[in-house]
Amino acid sequence: MVQKVAIYCRVSTSDQSCSRQERDLVAYAELAGYQVVGIWKETASGSKHRLLQRDQILKLAQARAIDAVLVTELTRWGRSTLDLIHTLQDLAHWRVSLIAQTGIEFSLDTPQGKLIANVMATLAEFERDLVRERVRSGLAAAKARGVKLGRQPGQRVKADRLENKVLLLVEQGHSYRAIARQLHLSKTTVNDIVKRHRQKTAPSLTGISTEDSES
Repeated sequence: MVQKVAIYCRVSTSDQSCSRQERDLVAYAELAGYQVVGIWKETASGSKHRLLQRDQILKLAQARAIDAVLVTELTRWGRSTLDLIHTLQDLAHWRVSLIAQTGIEFSLDTPQGKLIANVMATLAEFERDLVRERVRSGLAAAKARGVKLGRQPGQRVKADRLENKVLLLVEQGHSYRAIARQLHLSKTTVNDIVKRHRQKTAPSLTGISTEDSES
């Protein structure tokens, strides 16, 4: 019985092209005698973006509309080791294989596939442990140097960053409510920024009353 396959191509940046991946995978499918049901291509960083085209293939797999997915290499499919394992488990549950052009076929129905998945799961856990250890070590070193971690009492990072914009909009006659909505602040924060500014400087905004601005 001829296997139905979905071809998946991905590049990370807009200055790259999926053309080579598509050409190689189409040729590979023809040699193997697969029936290509479609070609999905996208430009996205695996670690930073949602892979929308890949999601469509996963929906096809869940619907049992394909038997396998073709990729040039595993890094084109998996966002990370952990993501690769999770999607492989999903595909195995739907009885769909992931086939790389290099000849590697992942099917968790086979002893070989189960062994590779277990090894990858162990490596993924090891990777997580290393990250946690580096984070803890970095925090401990920072504390030893006297660095204060986290937000400190009285610290207003976002409010201080947007203070000039808030004051400019107030001078232009915008209401506190409109300023808060535009800058994604609370109206209370806007009011506090103006009050602090009036306390620090000459009352250059006395012509603008709180009642008028909040209308």
